[in-house]
Amino acid sequence: MGSKNKLKRFKENETFANVIQPTREEVVGNFSLKGKWNTFFKNDNPIVLELGCGKGEYTVALAEKNPNKNFIGIDIKGARFWRGAKTALENNMNNVAFIRTQIELVAALFAENEVDEIWITFPDPQIKYKRTKHRMTNSDFLKKYHIILKEDGVVNLKTDSEFMHGYTLGLLHGEGHEILHANHDVYKDHYSPEEVIGTQTFYEKQYLEKGKPITYIKFKLNY
Repeated sequence: MGSKNKLKRFKENETFANVIQPTREEVVGNFSLKGKWNTFFKNDNPIVLELGCGKGEYTVALAEKNPNKNFIGIDIKGARFWRGAKTALENNMNNVAFIRTQIELVAALFAENEVDEIWITFPDPQIKYKRTKHRMTNSDFLKKYHIILKEDGVVNLKTDSEFMHGYTLGLLHGEGHEILHANHDVYKDHYSPEEVIGTQTFYEKQYLEKGKPITYIKFKLNY
């Protein structure tokens, strides 16, 4: 993407009512919407997050299929989720929002027990050991998710990375969390949930064209 195109999208994001772009200081200080997301959406419907939402395809697709839930995509790259934000506005979808910030700040964006479900779709597996702290299913991240999730809240991980899939399964087993569903190839599993196989991201389609299996884990955090 050219720099001019990026700048254009950044400018347009500033005009979108469904895009929130707080500074890091605003987030870690006392984020204004923390515990008050019902005022933003003007309802008390369940809140679902997509962390590292990329272009926002999953956020928008899930929101379209679930009008009685509110969906929030979070990513640091606003020029990417511009597409999802624009699509949601064009389709008059009032249950979609995007936040431009770092994923590690997620516990500062939401109050305890404010979130019903989390989706992590095709994250960077951060394979090198020194990058472990950046893996979105490491112990530190899981603790942050646990804080904001409701008691019966769940986390979904969808990835093309066998490494990420195996690492996460091992960690979940080791820490005593509850694995609700796990599969190494969702398109060969007759029991794959519709929300897993019914929506494909831009990158997922590329992975499938290359013959890469898509893996999935759904789990609950027990602390």
